[in-house]
Amino acid sequence: MKRWGIVVVSLLVMLGGAFLFYQALQIEDTVEGRWYTEQQVAQGAPLYQGHCSACHGVEAASTPAWRTPGADGHYPPPPLNGSAHAWHHPMSQLRRTVREGGIALGGVMPPFKSVLDAQQIDATLAWIQSLWSDATYQQWEARNG
Repeated sequence: MKRWGIVVVSLLVMLGGAFLFYQALQIEDTVEGRWYTEQQVAQGAPLYQGHCSACHGVEAASTPAWRTPGADGHYPPPPLNGSAHAWHHPMSQLRRTVREGGIALGGVMPPFKSVLDAQQIDATLAWIQSLWSDATYQQWEARNG
């Protein structure tokens, strides 16, 4: 009977260790001091290039005159690289803007809810925020929790 108890305890310890090892493999390290992972940044890069760069620029820098309305009265797409106002907005608003677009608010950005799922939107935002300096990211985090 004593031997069976030792065997059972040994098996439980080994299973517990295996479970913890498995869990450790499943946890992705976030980029230091940021909410996202390197994997999300890597996934977001081609999504951004395929869906956003035509308007916001390849490096998310937009156009130099983004603060001046065009002939149609609309402002050009702003830079998303941390040099404009994107960092002022909480994550919920950034997600909503990508998902719903800006047309309802008088802008011209189309909605991407039928093109990108929630994980793809987060990956795209991760890539965008990876361009932000640490100082800008810290301001965003302090402002938006």
